[in-house]
Amino acid sequence: MRAFALALSFLAGGVASARAEATRYPVTVENCGHQVTFEKAPKRVVAIGQTQTEILYALGLGDRVVGTAVWFSPVAKRFEAANAGVKRLSDNDPSFEAVVAQEPDLVTAMFEWHVGPNGIVGKRDQFAKLKVPAYVSPSDCVGKDNSGAGDGIRTQMFTMELVYRNIREFGLVFDVADRAEALIAELKAREAKAVAAVAGNAAKDIPVTVWFSSKDVKGDAFLAGKNGVPAYILAKLGARNIITTNEEWPLVGWESVAVGNPAVIVVVKMDRRRFPADDIDLKLNFLRTDAVASKLDAVRRNRIVVMDVGATRAGLDTVDGIEALANAIQSFGFAR
Repeated sequence: MRAFALALSFLAGGVASARAEATRYPVTVENCGHQVTFEKAPKRVVAIGQTQTEILYALGLGDRVVGTAVWFSPVAKRFEAANAGVKRLSDNDPSFEAVVAQEPDLVTAMFEWHVGPNGIVGKRDQFAKLKVPAYVSPSDCVGKDNSGAGDGIRTQMFTMELVYRNIREFGLVFDVADRAEALIAELKAREAKAVAAVAGNAAKDIPVTVWFSSKDVKGDAFLAGKNGVPAYILAKLGARNIITTNEEWPLVGWESVAVGNPAVIVVVKMDRRRFPADDIDLKLNFLRTDAVASKLDAVRRNRIVVMDVGATRAGLDTVDGIEALANAIQSFGFAR
């Protein structure tokens, strides 16, 4: 239960050496270029995005969540109890009407393309007219351009500091700053331990690619761009992403992948079934049978890492991804 348990232990035992100052309302946070003001701690939250939902659960705020949407995988086991009584509005994109029907006093989103200038669920001014504050994870707008189509373009490398900012701002808004700091401390400690496990390893600068999905299993692949969450994981462990574009998930042909000839391929596992290649078994079969992919060093040497989709999103599970890849690097014999 790691992060969640530690956060609760700080509450129950008063372990913190110095308690954070209580929130003084009204409080205003700067969010994706907007000033968002809260007159009091929200009591009815709709979370559009699994990362936002699970951060709220980790902070012990499950009783405030009245609706969720946009799920790529089952809720983390440690949050199953908190999630059991929460209404799921949609596995994918909920309607604006479904969201406001919950009478929220906060709508929080994982992606700006759900709630933002081009929001397909709703725009900020739509929620503002109903006096409902909207908050988007800083990880999806700081150093990122979402003005075009698709998943956006990262102009700066993602870092976990953006997730920590998200957690701290929730701590401020909900007046649970102590819980927020405890959660951040736990995540930072896990991240540092994983990085230390491969420090000075022989795998430094090994070429790696991360395959999310494909519209057609045999077609071009959505691979992790150079500045997104997977790229951050690779960089933390000293590996090299063979993809060098700023797009979040560019479509890349396998002939181009062959030029980079990755030593390790990370394949994303998810429950979502929007595209055929969302299916992990289809992805693995393709790698082993395709005329081009099967010749890659990573496939020939069976250096394929199956990573849960949660690790590719900017949230608590990003640290799980760092740990998983660090363990894989060691198992492949790269580490000294």
